Amino acid sequence: MELNVSSTSQGGHAVVTASGELDLYTAPRLQTVLASLLRERVDRVVVDLSGIEFCDSTGMNVLLSAMKRLKEQGGTLELAAPRPAVRRILQVTGLDTVFSVHDAVPALDAT
Repeated sequence: MELNVSSTSQGGHAVVTASGELDLYTAPRLQTVLASLLRERVDRVVVDLSGIEFCDSTGMNVLLSAMKRLKEQGGTLELAAPRPAVRRILQVTGLDTVFSVHDAVPALDAT
């Protein structure tokens, strides 16, 4: 299955929308979009996971790496609207306590 990734940004905040499967083969696509936002010095990134049907450790590592780099720049990376299967992965790995996880995608201008 493919991974589709798009992003919108406004005033230093960005929402990255991903749909499909986030795994070893597709994770580089998300990594490229996140790296581009880091270069633009965006200070808040919300990753909309509502369209992600499957996520493996590679996908989680891409998210963790981006969060770490954003934090180093004084920014934040948050996750939004994970489906039950992805939410379960976050809970089992303890990453639900590492990431800020929202039930819905917050507005771009919300803090």
